Amino acid sequence: MARPAGAQCCLRAFSSLRAVASTPAALADRQLQRGQQLAAQQQRRRRCDPTAAAAGGGPDNGAGVPPQERKAGSGKIGEASGDFFPEDERLQNWLFDEFAAVSRLFGFEQIDFPVLESEELYVRKAGEEITEQLYNFEDKGGRRVTLRPELTPSLARLALQKGKGLALPAKWFSIGQCWRYERATRGRRREHYQWNMDVIGVPGVEAEAELLSAIVTFFQRLGLSSADVGLKVSSRKVLQAVLQRYGVQEASFGPVCVVVDKMEKIPREKVVEELAALGVAAEAIEGILQALALRSVAELEEVLGGETPAVADLRRLFELAAAYGYADWLVFDASVVRGLAYYTGVVFEGFDRAGVLRAICGGGRYDRLLGTFGGEDQPCAGFGFGDAVVVELLKDKGLLPQLRHEVEDLVMPQEEGLRDAATSVAQRLRASGRRVDLVLEAKRMKWAFKQAERCGAARLVLVAPEEWSRGAVRVKDLASREEKDVPLDQL
Repeated sequence: MARPAGAQCCLRAFSSLRAVASTPAALADRQLQRGQQLAAQQQRRRRCDPTAAAAGGGPDNGAGVPPQERKAGSGKIGEASGDFFPEDERLQNWLFDEFAAVSRLFGFEQIDFPVLESEELYVRKAGEEITEQLYNFEDKGGRRVTLRPELTPSLARLALQKGKGLALPAKWFSIGQCWRYERATRGRRREHYQWNMDVIGVPGVEAEAELLSAIVTFFQRLGLSSADVGLKVSSRKVLQAVLQRYGVQEASFGPVCVVVDKMEKIPREKVVEELAALGVAAEAIEGILQALALRSVAELEEVLGGETPAVADLRRLFELAAAYGYADWLVFDASVVRGLAYYTGVVFEGFDRAGVLRAICGGGRYDRLLGTFGGEDQPCAGFGFGDAVVVELLKDKGLLPQLRHEVEDLVMPQEEGLRDAATSVAQRLRASGRRVDLVLEAKRMKWAFKQAERCGAARLVLVAPEEWSRGAVRVKDLASREEKDVPLDQL
C-alpha cells in the first residue's frame, strides 16, 4: 500500500538528514556547529544573567562548581561533568551491559539512530519544557536540526521508514546519548544517556505490564527491592474523563497535562493559577485536583465508574502485575500524567521510596505519535530510563559495584635484549584470548609488582634469559605467590 504523500515527504526529509548527519565531513561540521551554537547560547545567558558566567554554558560542565574544586575522576555517570575517566567508563559499561541484558531477556532487539535529528521531531504545541531545552540550530544546508533530547521520536521515525514492512509486534530497545539545556542538579545533567524499551503493535495493557516487569527485573539485578523503589501508575484517560465531565475543550488536554505534571514541583496555588490561565473554569480545576488526589483504583472506580476505559485498563494492569509477581512495586497515583504531549493512556514513573531523588524512569502508551509525523497510527508503549538518577540511588544504598581495571597477565622482559621475545609471548597470550599488559619500557621488578597490582593482573609472566633458552618463561601466580617455569606451548 502506498504511503500518504505527507508521510513520504516526511520520510524523504528524515532520510536526507540521516545521510547528511552520517558523513565524516558532516560529523566535523556538526562538531564545529555545536561548539558555535553552545558558545552563542552561553554569551546570551551571560548578557541576561550575570551569574551564568560562573555556571558555564556547555552540556555537563559542572555548573556552579569552581574549576579549582573539580576533582579528577568526577565525570562519573550521575555527576555534572561529561568527561569519563577509565573508572567512570567501567561503571558506565557495567550499567549499559545491565540495560542490554534485561532487554534481551525480554526478547527485545537493539536499534540506534543519529544524535542529530530534525528539530521538527521535538517541536510540539503543548508548552512542554523539552521544546525550550533543545540544543537546536540551523545546519549549513539550511535545515533546522537539534541534538536529540530523548529517543522515542527517533524510534517513531524508524517505524515510519519500515511502514507496512514492519513485522508486528516490534520489540525494540536502545541506549543513546541525549542533550537537554537545563540546570544541572543531582541526577539531572545536560548531557546524559538513556535506555529505552518500546513495544509497537500491541493495543492492550499487556505491553505496559511487560515493560514494567523489565524495569523491576533491572532493579532486582542491581540489588534494589520494592522497599527501595516504587512505580507510580496511572492513565491519561483519567484526566481526559474528568475534563470531559466539566466540558473542558479537547485542545486544552495537552497543556493541562503539562501543568499537572509539575504538581510535585510547584505549590497548589501555582497549579490553580496556571490552569486558570489556560481557560479552565474554577469548578473544573477543583474537580481535576480532587480526581488527582485519588490513591487507589477502587476510589477511581467509585468516581468514574467501572466501565470507564481508564479504570478498565488500570484494573487489568494490576491483575497482570500480580501474575508477574511485582504488584508490591506498583502504587496507583492519579496525578502521574507525564510531561510529554504524546502519551495517550497508561503512564508510569519510577521513584525512590525515600523521596530524595527525582523520577528514576518514566513511560507509558503513545498510540498517536506516528500519526503526528504523517504516518499511520500504531499502538505503542515504552519507557525512558536515564543513567544519572539510578546511579545516585545506588550510591545512597551502597550498591555501586567496585570495578577495577583487570588484566590476566603482565608480561615483562627481564632485560632489554629479550624485548622481542616478550612481545611475541604477549601476542601469543592475546591470540588465545587472554587480557595482557605488556611492559613497554625498561623497568625494575619492584615496579612490575606494583603495576601488576594496579592493573589487577592474575599472573606475572617474566621472560628471563635462562628460562627463555629452554623455551620457557617464569610465571608467578600473584594470588598464591607460587611461581614456576612454564613451557611456551603450555602458557
